[in-house]
Amino acid sequence: MSLASSLFTGLTGLDTNQTWLNVVGNNIANANTTAFKASNVSFSSQFYVTDRASSAPNGNFGGTNSSQEGMGAQIAAISTDYTPGQIQTTGVDTNMAISGDGFFVVNSTSGQQFTRDGTFTLNGSHQLVTAGGEYVQGYGADASGNVVPGALQNLTIPLGSQTDAAATQNATLQGNLNAGGTVASGATILTSQAFTTAAGTAPTAATDLTALRSTAIPPTALLGVGDVLTLAGTQGGRNLPSQSFTVTATSTVANLQNFLNQGLAINTSVAEPGNPTPGTTLQTSGTTGQLTIIGNTGTENALTLGSQGLVDSATGTNPFTMAAGTDGTFTDNPSGESTNTTISAYDSLGTPVTINLTTVLESTSPTGGDTWRFYATSPDNLANSGAVVGSGTLTYDSSGALVSSTGTQLSIDRTGSGAQSPLNINLNFAGTTALASTSSNLVMSTQDGEGIGSLTSFSVGGDGTITGQFSNGLTKKLGQVALANFNNPNGLTALGNNLYQTGPNSGTPLIGAATANGTGSVESGALEQSNVNLSKEFINLIIASTGFSASSKVISTSDQLLTQLLNSQI
Repeated sequence: MSLASSLFTGLTGLDTNQTWLNVVGNNIANANTTAFKASNVSFSSQFYVTDRASSAPNGNFGGTNSSQEGMGAQIAAISTDYTPGQIQTTGVDTNMAISGDGFFVVNSTSGQQFTRDGTFTLNGSHQLVTAGGEYVQGYGADASGNVVPGALQNLTIPLGSQTDAAATQNATLQGNLNAGGTVASGATILTSQAFTTAAGTAPTAATDLTALRSTAIPPTALLGVGDVLTLAGTQGGRNLPSQSFTVTATSTVANLQNFLNQGLAINTSVAEPGNPTPGTTLQTSGTTGQLTIIGNTGTENALTLGSQGLVDSATGTNPFTMAAGTDGTFTDNPSGESTNTTISAYDSLGTPVTINLTTVLESTSPTGGDTWRFYATSPDNLANSGAVVGSGTLTYDSSGALVSSTGTQLSIDRTGSGAQSPLNINLNFAGTTALASTSSNLVMSTQDGEGIGSLTSFSVGGDGTITGQFSNGLTKKLGQVALANFNNPNGLTALGNNLYQTGPNSGTPLIGAATANGTGSVESGALEQSNVNLSKEFINLIIASTGFSASSKVISTSDQLLTQLLNSQI
């Protein structure tokens, strides 16, 4: 080998150590870069020149080894250390860190890329983006808050703009029903004056309202086409919503009966022991007839119709002059233990829905325990059947504990409101008792519906699920952050700005939810720190600079020898 060869050998030392110095410098420069991954340099020897080949031993000769001279060093590999860095809490909701392996998936005009840097923010369109503007990718959620896996999409967190509501499905009541009260008996009876028809015959349910006449001489028409009847009664002292009925040429007595039943919130489907069937009936005698209104039992079901309780727009008076009376078997005397409570629920649009519950002591048992009946009405029921939405019973044992219940599923028609219909609500009376007390009292303790509310905040779970919190107390899934993993992360190509893209030797990205495909979990409100070990880098800096100096010494020494050789020839 010539002295000139040693010059080039020393040069390879300079090149390799200079590269190492560059890598160490880059590591130190990025010691505080979010989620930066340090690089390591590996050297290998360059090719060798064989001065003398080796020979094999034999019976007369022990053999010789080859004699080779190395021609310097080269960079074998510059690899990335993907060991996770320390996680530091920031308190910023949009910041995320990966605890374990994996990469966030982002998308830009350059296509799909990957990063460990979770310094995310929301842009003007409420989309989650990186500090460089790349869209963070994940899975969206449907209207019910269920994450829809499959195709990746830009994640959106519409703070302040998205609104949501929840329909009430369950309502829980608490309180005590007075077991020492009297069993309800009697009911409100309102009876009209007698009336006949234009033909002088007794009216029937099919008789047209325009054919009804007074019994005065001469008879006068009670109603005419276009007249509007306004009904505004009370139930248990509570004002009932005003109802109106427009008389047409085909309106019949049966239509009027149905209108009165609906407007007075009478539950006509309940067979009450010892009492006639509730509702409006037509009783006839000879050539005349009378309307009789029978309410439900219990003082809280007592009905009243004042002077303006039923008014005809044409005359400003009650054409039927309803008054307390008798149906021939019992008089107007509702009595017995009862209580009323009003609860508020919500339909699927968050519109408040009012429900009135009237509970009446129906029967007692000689061996202890009693049965109560509840009547449910709602002025927000949009069905043609009026305000009545259900009725059921509550049976308590001798200790006052609830042992059984019926009819606790209410169905409220919301047709035409834009909300889902019907609104089905399950009443839970498990927390109620029936003990002797001075009075009965029921209240709603909880219900699971919510009115309209806006998205005020969000959180990210370990599996990357983004859950939004709304001002009305609701929580709902908004989407899920996706993570990617690779069979060979060192095969990725670094792009700068903490971004990577797939390389020929990285393998296909395995993309899914956090903790799947070998990925770690997501830490919200935190960022991953650089994994650069400064102590190690300072040592490497010393070693690399020493190697560089030593290689330069080889070159300078070779130069001196060559100079001496040339001078000796002069």
